Amino acid sequence: MKTVCWNVRRLGSPRAVRRLPNLMKQYNPQMVFLIETKLDQKRMERARRRCGFINGIDVEAEGTRGGLCLAWKDCIEVTLKSFSKWHIDVMVKEDNKQEEWRFTCFYGSPYVKDQNLVWNLLKRLSCDCKCPYLVAGDFNEIMYSFEKRGGLPRDQNKMEVFRDTLEECHLMDIGYSGAWFTWERGNLPETNIRERLDRGLQMRNG
Repeated sequence: MKTVCWNVRRLGSPRAVRRLPNLMKQYNPQMVFLIETKLDQKRMERARRRCGFINGIDVEAEGTRGGLCLAWKDCIEVTLKSFSKWHIDVMVKEDNKQEEWRFTCFYGSPYVKDQNLVWNLLKRLSCDCKCPYLVAGDFNEIMYSFEKRGGLPRDQNKMEVFRDTLEECHLMDIGYSGAWFTWERGNLPETNIRERLDRGLQMRNG
């Protein structure tokens, strides 16, 4: 099953309007998780349906901040467990398969004042999970200094807290293909900053 996770940084922007249909056509995903839609619930539902996704869970933005959307096709069954402005937590059952698996769509706060709340949320969500478990999204943090290029160095203590959180949750990075950095800003060499803020995590066995 294919799942696309994308921080659209405002779903109504010309960039997102152009790219989203192309992504759907290129990858033909069964599930899509959109982050920072910056839309209210009604506008988000309209945008989702335009891309062919009748089914969805839309968490509207708070003003111009945040906004999440998880959408899926009819070939899978999705049951909502919980949601907040930082996450959407569901159980997924694929067509013709008996076993369910759990998927937490996650958005880490870009604001320092919220980070403890966000990491504690991740700990609570991952506690006592007995089925296959995937967490994916934009964590707004890196694990190691080599996951950033350009700009000021990341705070070592914050990276350590992130690593410790994942260790406590028994979550491990599932790896990647394609571009190493998932976020970029600045067009000139002297202003360019790239970071690996997005990742997929799975629960370790045992």
